[in-house]
Amino acid sequence: MDWLNLPVANGARGIVQLPGSKSISNRILLLAALANGKTLVRDLLISDDTTQMLNALRALGITINQISKNDFSVEGGGGKFPVKQADLFLGNAGTAFRPLVAVLAIMGGHYRLSGVPRMHERPIADLVNALRQLNASVTYLGNEGFPPLEIKPAEIQNKIITIKGDVSSQFLSGLLMALPLTGETATIIVNGTLISKPYVELTLAQMARFGIQVTQENWQRFTLPGPQTYKSPGEIIVEGDASSASYFLAAGAIGGGPVRVEGVGMESLQGDIHFADALEKMGAHITKGKNWIESSLPARNTSNHQLKAIDLDCNHIPDAAMTLATTALFAKGTTTLRNIASWRVKETDRISAMAKELRKLGALIEEGKDFIRITPPATSLTPNAIIDTYDDHRMAMCFSLVSLGAPVRINNPGCVVKTFPDYFEKLAMIMLS
Repeated sequence: MDWLNLPVANGARGIVQLPGSKSISNRILLLAALANGKTLVRDLLISDDTTQMLNALRALGITINQISKNDFSVEGGGGKFPVKQADLFLGNAGTAFRPLVAVLAIMGGHYRLSGVPRMHERPIADLVNALRQLNASVTYLGNEGFPPLEIKPAEIQNKIITIKGDVSSQFLSGLLMALPLTGETATIIVNGTLISKPYVELTLAQMARFGIQVTQENWQRFTLPGPQTYKSPGEIIVEGDASSASYFLAAGAIGGGPVRVEGVGMESLQGDIHFADALEKMGAHITKGKNWIESSLPARNTSNHQLKAIDLDCNHIPDAAMTLATTALFAKGTTTLRNIASWRVKETDRISAMAKELRKLGALIEEGKDFIRITPPATSLTPNAIIDTYDDHRMAMCFSLVSLGAPVRINNPGCVVKTFPDYFEKLAMIMLS
């Protein structure tokens, strides 16, 4: 489908069962492949990104069997991949590409890793530089500092590694997951402010489920005592995706609600769970349970009751913060989202793309290197705007919320297959006609 017309909705109400977390799914798949023993992975997200990881692991000789729709059995390789030479295509899946580069460079073998054109525009120099500190052999096959890459066997020399913290937390996560393969004590020092810290917390939590302990000091120094090896926990369940929850929670806040998401709750390890706190600051009513979150707009005291603008440091919710940008269209005042420089190196330059598309709806936008400022139109949203999505799943899902105020066309809606293939079907279930 080239485009999808969304009619204006009169509100939002209902219950949504979330798909599994992309971040957790790909981390668990990789750790299960590296572990000793067989792991039964339940509630795995089925999407383009996880398919890229599954295909890569199978190409590397790991036996993976699909037990049911979302349950997979992974035969761990005990810290080694049977296939020592392979060409791996990973699409635009950063959660597959970055950690596999780190693991393969330390494990040893001859590999080439590539992706779609956008992946070849996403910087990876900081990860490569860190791996080269260990004497890993990683070569750029195209532009310096970007994929595609070639990895060759090398004698790894374990030493203290330094890495920048302000480009992508996936670089640090990749190193953390790979370093136990050396069998020795390893230390990583982060230079500068670590962005997207909750995603690193998520990595450490999944590693702990596979028996690897890491100590950290002020999120600037990480130590992995050696030797440690990954051990299968036997069975592991992937919780619902907190980033995906943001669209439905926002719909509940904008459209009155209540809207409840199931599969993620107050005990979640995902940083994007705090998106609900941001909605609360905007005036939404939020309630949480162990495995669910619900949002609504408090009873209207006046005819013009609505959400209110916020000024927020979004370092802790970089993906879900995109949903705040479209939610801001329904808030009184000017919303400022700060510390979002990582948006520029995602599936597209998300600050630039978001600014361009928000302007189509009549919003006043100011953008900077690491912030965006949104003032909604004085009267109503421009109806029948045609929104370009830049082959970015989050752009498509964020701008679907516009339909709570005006009819809108979403170009290339199929890009949501990256993380949430049936998103628009789930959305239609809660939209009131």
